[in-house]
Amino acid sequence: MRAAFRTGAIAAVAAAALIMTGCSADGGSEGTADDPIELTYWAWAPKLDKVVDIWNDAHPEIQVTVNKQDGGDPAITKLLTAIKAGSGAPDLIQAEYQKIPTLVSSDALADLAGTSAADVSGEFPEGVWDSVTLGGDALYAIPQDTGPMMFYYRDDIFTQLGLTVPTTWDEYAETARALHTADPSKYLGTFSSNDAGWFAGLSQQAKAEWWSIDGDAWGVGIDEAPTQQVAEYWGGLVAEGVIDNKPMYTPEWNAALNDGTQAGWLGAVWGPGVLSGNAADTAGLWKAAPLPNWGTDVSNGNWGGSSTAVTSQSKNVDAAVEFATWLNTDPEAVQALVTETGIYPASTDAAASALTEAPEFFSNQPDFYDVAAEAAQAVAPFQYGPNVNVAFSAYNDEFAKAAEAKTVDAFLAAVAAMQTITVDDLESSGFTVAK
Repeated sequence: MRAAFRTGAIAAVAAAALIMTGCSADGGSEGTADDPIELTYWAWAPKLDKVVDIWNDAHPEIQVTVNKQDGGDPAITKLLTAIKAGSGAPDLIQAEYQKIPTLVSSDALADLAGTSAADVSGEFPEGVWDSVTLGGDALYAIPQDTGPMMFYYRDDIFTQLGLTVPTTWDEYAETARALHTADPSKYLGTFSSNDAGWFAGLSQQAKAEWWSIDGDAWGVGIDEAPTQQVAEYWGGLVAEGVIDNKPMYTPEWNAALNDGTQAGWLGAVWGPGVLSGNAADTAGLWKAAPLPNWGTDVSNGNWGGSSTAVTSQSKNVDAAVEFATWLNTDPEAVQALVTETGIYPASTDAAASALTEAPEFFSNQPDFYDVAAEAAQAVAPFQYGPNVNVAFSAYNDEFAKAAEAKTVDAFLAAVAAMQTITVDDLESSGFTVAK
């Protein structure tokens, strides 16, 4: 274990020491077909065991067992409990990018910078790779899937009303006004106060830095110009009444997608699954475009995505790295991930070879995955912190009030409150916070 110190409890780990150094990886022994290395992999992606079967058939010397978990958060909690107990942790875990700082600050992940995992950095967009390095020299996971944001719109409604697809946020606002003026029952989108990951992605696109490492302390930059710009923009549209303010994933929102009341959605690359599940009758009516940008500075945000990490208690790190690298970069493996689990691969080349036909729901747009690839390459760097759960909870609470108030001041106040709550939680947990 490299330098990583505590001031009494796991939560009080000195952030910079952990983020910049972490737990170094021990290689482990080599296996044979008669005496294979056995690895355990905690994950929740559907049908992942079918992908792992391909590996096991071809690698009798390293056998992997998938232990299905109930979603991301329960698996993380379970892992942290095992790490604290000193036993029972798996060799590998599917880790959402936003959870990596929490796992690092709890000594739960091995630093893979000295292993062959570091050789595949060029396989992934820079913004995605930063998510597994936390902007430093350490390496905590190999990216698996990603969620570049995209703009979905009802092409039939746009054609009927003579609307053009917006490429900037100024154009988006004008299009929202034109749509709502032409038909007051329709909106180009909604501001959703129930999904902080969505708002984080929009802030990421604006080059926000919600967390950062500043010497031996965490920096928190939620209440700064980029996020304020995003909040002021959406607060203005909600106050004007040209954008809806109902949360996503409600029966009302689902119905609005179906009947055309919601003629647009700021989603992510996995949006076809949401639309086909919630608005099946509209198949072939939607199209996807890059997210509108702030002026000519093209960038994008991520909404979701996960990685494959090796835990600090694995005794077979090299074997685990070999498997994780294969899983997320090998063309056959990535094709199986797409086919069996429905992910959008983080690997640029593997995604291009695996995704050759548009999703069935978007059969009217053959270049769907070309648009997705463009969106993925534009993702800006964005670092999460060790208390992302607190910040996200604060978003839900504070922006619920703002959406109800429907004023720009309320939206800006929600951002300020998120900052205060996040900083207070870091300090009360024993972290040093840069002022």
